[in-house]
Amino acid sequence: MTSVAGTTRDVLARPVEWQRRVFTLVDTGGVVGASEDPMWEAVANRGRRAAGAVDLVVFVVDGREGPVPADEEVARELRVRGVPVVVAINKMDDHRARDRVPEFHRFGFEPIVEIAAEHGQGIGDLLDEVVARLPAVPMAAPTIAEEGEAMVEPAIAVVGRPNVGKSSLVNRLLREDRMLVSPIPGTTRDAVDEVMRWHRRRFRLVDTAGIRRPGRVAESGKVETVSVVRARHAMEQADVAVLVVDAVAGVGRRDASIAGEAAGAGCGVIIAANKWDLVKGRGPDFAKEFDDRLREALKFADYAPIVHLSALTGERTERLLALIDEVDAARRRQVTTGELNRVLGHATRTQTPSGVGRGSVQIRYGVQTGIAPPIFTLFTSRGARLHFSYERFIQNRLREAFGFTGTPIRLKVRGR
Repeated sequence: MTSVAGTTRDVLARPVEWQRRVFTLVDTGGVVGASEDPMWEAVANRGRRAAGAVDLVVFVVDGREGPVPADEEVARELRVRGVPVVVAINKMDDHRARDRVPEFHRFGFEPIVEIAAEHGQGIGDLLDEVVARLPAVPMAAPTIAEEGEAMVEPAIAVVGRPNVGKSSLVNRLLREDRMLVSPIPGTTRDAVDEVMRWHRRRFRLVDTAGIRRPGRVAESGKVETVSVVRARHAMEQADVAVLVVDAVAGVGRRDASIAGEAAGAGCGVIIAANKWDLVKGRGPDFAKEFDDRLREALKFADYAPIVHLSALTGERTERLLALIDEVDAARRRQVTTGELNRVLGHATRTQTPSGVGRGSVQIRYGVQTGIAPPIFTLFTSRGARLHFSYERFIQNRLREAFGFTGTPIRLKVRGR
């Protein structure tokens, strides 16, 4: 991620295919050595737990530095575990590392592969050695549940400001302590994804770093800058963004900005008001007042459903999953040209189209030209553009007619 030591905190797992073998590659934070990171002990413990559940370990060492005491400690732990080990001597593109290669043989592990990860040198050789030592996996017949599951695996990005409870919510949905949780701002640094099953559906949940305003991100340094870039990239790749807001602190400009980025990326949007267990005692009108303030702050995302929940207690997290399923389906929905033009005809009779500049505008007809998000092309007289307020009116009519819950709708206007 960056050259800053201690950057990796969460356990990151990704599928890898090499020589027709598929396996899961797990990246962990440092497990030994000194660190000024206040989260280091928790990070190290999670790394050790992850290493204890694998079939093979790639022991990465620094060829420029040569063996250091921390390497010796890792080697001792690996010998006790008895798991197969491949040693990868990194940074071998530096000529200073050549003389240090023999020093790593004293750990007693074979094979030893020389690599330069930054430039991709030796990675193929390393993967060859890994695959050669993986246990054989028999081909199992798919279960009835697996056969019935939808093949589509939508990506769900959990986004928001720091410390609103994103990682806690992901842990609750996964029903496992997968994500590192702490009151320290900036605990999550990577966009960490995990696959979950719900009612024979598969979702890929992506926990992201908290997104602060650009000035504060720049002040904090390289690690947070890269974390925020990855969070934004996760939104751009997501099918649905769950914007987590703090029910206690309320909604602010930063929440609105993040919601705008999600809508601009074309993904569906759901607003999850977390920590609702802490505000339920504020009277019978609090929920309505909270939602009204939220809608006022997020006017451009008034189509996004709101769910009040608690990651701590699990209250209404099932409702969130149902909404994710609904919004993902709406984002992929396609309507017939006949149905579309019946709705457009009724809308134009109800409110006469208004355009940009002088002169009347007529919507001749429309067609759906895309999904995920839904895109509609409207053909107008003289190719005139519609006023933005009338486009909003048409979007709302389409949403009401076809149930485009939580998804942005794109309109394109063309001449006949």
